[in-house]
Amino acid sequence: MTSTIQAPAPRQLATNRATRRPKNRRSRFLRRLPLNIVVALLLVIVCYPLVWLVLGSFKTQDEFLSSPFWALPSTPDLSNYTEAFAKANLGTYLINSVLTVIPALIIGLALGTAAAFALEVLVWKGRGPTLGIFLVGITVPAQIILLPLFTMYFQLHLLGTLWPLIITYTAVTLPLNVFMIATFFKAAPRGMFEAAAIDGASTLRMFWSVGVPMVRNGIFTVGLVQFFFLWNDLLFALTFTNNPRLRTVQVGLLSFNGQYGSIDYGPLFAAIVVSISATLLLYLFMNQRVMRGLAAGSMKG
Repeated sequence: MTSTIQAPAPRQLATNRATRRPKNRRSRFLRRLPLNIVVALLLVIVCYPLVWLVLGSFKTQDEFLSSPFWALPSTPDLSNYTEAFAKANLGTYLINSVLTVIPALIIGLALGTAAAFALEVLVWKGRGPTLGIFLVGITVPAQIILLPLFTMYFQLHLLGTLWPLIITYTAVTLPLNVFMIATFFKAAPRGMFEAAAIDGASTLRMFWSVGVPMVRNGIFTVGLVQFFFLWNDLLFALTFTNNPRLRTVQVGLLSFNGQYGSIDYGPLFAAIVVSISATLLLYLFMNQRVMRGLAAGSMKG
């Protein structure tokens, strides 16, 4: 006795698939719903202070004092930005920050890249202890070196200039630059350096033509991290800038608080928006390089 199994008709298969698709979509949506809610809450927590800050920079003094803090400005008032630049010297503070951060960042990255290449690619006796000395420099708190540095700069008659900040920023960022860029060199394929050495390339040529292009995205990543640190520094800038004309943007914001904080909030909010816009625009411009740099540093070539 034999039995036969009748295959379902094509129309019935299409009907079954059509009924299963909404169920699958509904179940997939319900599974992702808690994660979507968490992401939405995190997005609100991150973005709301920025939106509130930008909207506050357009408010008048009466709106700050009489309206709730979540109220929108009645009319955009650009006079807060004008007053921040014209009367509170915000432009001078921004220029001082650029004149201290950019040179220190370039010098620190150049020295850090060269040191990382020597410690990770070249083979020489004592490179392990030397790398350990740089790692110890990362653990030194900034508060410990303030008084010795201030005394040294005073004896060298450097106070009253921007040189103390440039030198300090370069020295403080160097240990972390060496450690992080050495990690990118460690992930680079050794065969490239060996092939360059066989072809007769000198150490300098190997560094500039082979090593630097291979860790370029990593250098941009480290540079962006250090830029955020230096741009937002208050401790060193407040200690070594005893002249109001040499204040950086963060020290300038502190003086905004003393001059406008309890009286006129508009220029203070406008100055903060200008300060954070520089770092935000830089991150948006270099976002892809940072992602590629992080991916390159996480893989062994």
